Amino acid sequence: MSSEIRDINLYESGERKIEWVKRNCDLLRTLEEEFSQTKPFAGKKVALSVHLEAKTAYLCKVLKAGGAEMYVTGSNPLSTQDDVAAALVKAGLEVHAWYDATEDEYNNHIRNVLKIGPNVIIDDGGDLVHMMHTEFRDLIPGVIGGCEETTTGIIRLEAMNNAGELQFPMVKVNNAECKHFFDNRYGTGQSVWDGINRTTNLIVAGKIVVVAGYGWCGKGTAMRAKGLGARVVVTEVNPVKAIEAVMDGFDVMPMKEAAKIGDFFVTVTGCNKVIDAEDLAVMKDGAIMCNAGHFDCEIDMAWLKANAVETKEMRKNIQGYKLPTGQWVFVLAEGRLVNLAAGDGHPAEIMDMSFAIQALSAKYLVENADKLDSKLIDVPKEVDMEVAKRKLNFLGKDIDVLTKEQEAYLNASLV
Repeated sequence: MSSEIRDINLYESGERKIEWVKRNCDLLRTLEEEFSQTKPFAGKKVALSVHLEAKTAYLCKVLKAGGAEMYVTGSNPLSTQDDVAAALVKAGLEVHAWYDATEDEYNNHIRNVLKIGPNVIIDDGGDLVHMMHTEFRDLIPGVIGGCEETTTGIIRLEAMNNAGELQFPMVKVNNAECKHFFDNRYGTGQSVWDGINRTTNLIVAGKIVVVAGYGWCGKGTAMRAKGLGARVVVTEVNPVKAIEAVMDGFDVMPMKEAAKIGDFFVTVTGCNKVIDAEDLAVMKDGAIMCNAGHFDCEIDMAWLKANAVETKEMRKNIQGYKLPTGQWVFVLAEGRLVNLAAGDGHPAEIMDMSFAIQALSAKYLVENADKLDSKLIDVPKEVDMEVAKRKLNFLGKDIDVLTKEQEAYLNASLV
């Protein structure tokens, strides 16, 4: 099957983007060199669905250097960059993706990378795994396993596993320390505000920012908003996380109350209808909403579209909705991931760590194919620590090492 992209002639711009990423991804660059020699994925087909921009593209090239046959699509219709997709095709990878795909086109692209019968799946949000289990069950015996990038995807996997539906092992990449500590907190924190600022061109200082959800992504988003001079309000359903937000210096209240005072709203929960019709009805005129969770359901976009008395595109990636109550509210990037749909995603150095975890986790699956007896697998501790040690070295930092006496002391029996 041949690739399906917008325009192969866009490849030169995509190549420049990928080269810039490569220059700033020390971990992936060393893995590319190692994989080129050892070929850990020789003879293996890898189906990948991750936000298709330059950092993901470089991960694909690293896996290809390791001998993988790569079949690539995007995990969000608005985050695919057509020039990057073209550059991958030019480099000999099979790609099925384009920017602003319809729902049918998006699903067909996923189908096309699964039809080939993958041995390894690399997923972001769970769409590949879900379709494999619903439409391509006959190909499941050929799947060694897969890796899941996100919190949302792991939630879906855990639900499948609890229901006894998950048919092959999946590594919970998001739960690795070198992933969620840095990617979810520092990556999301910076990239969300990059997307908001470049899209709105409005000041954040002095505004009230409402952050829905205080997981690692919410912590990073709130921290950066505070750094930009905002007053930050957190909404939560978990009392422990709510206490943490208070002790981190943020106000905490229900969304029904926060909706009345917020200027910017950022949802980072992975749940649906976090901002619902009742919340929308009490918002201030000019309130701006965006989502940094995975799917476009955290803000009730269906209600907005069905009930707005007027809609208007205010700027690129800013859609205005006049509510029946009279005020205008604005949604960035159609309620999809604002940091990718209205920006370039996480910084390259952050994704260097996350994608190094992805690459090494995929290698672990292939090397241990006959030993995997669980359907949900944590990233091996040695993989996490190896990535951390390499990253620390690239940062030019060194740390202490326990002496044998210290190791003996810590491991001694209390008796």
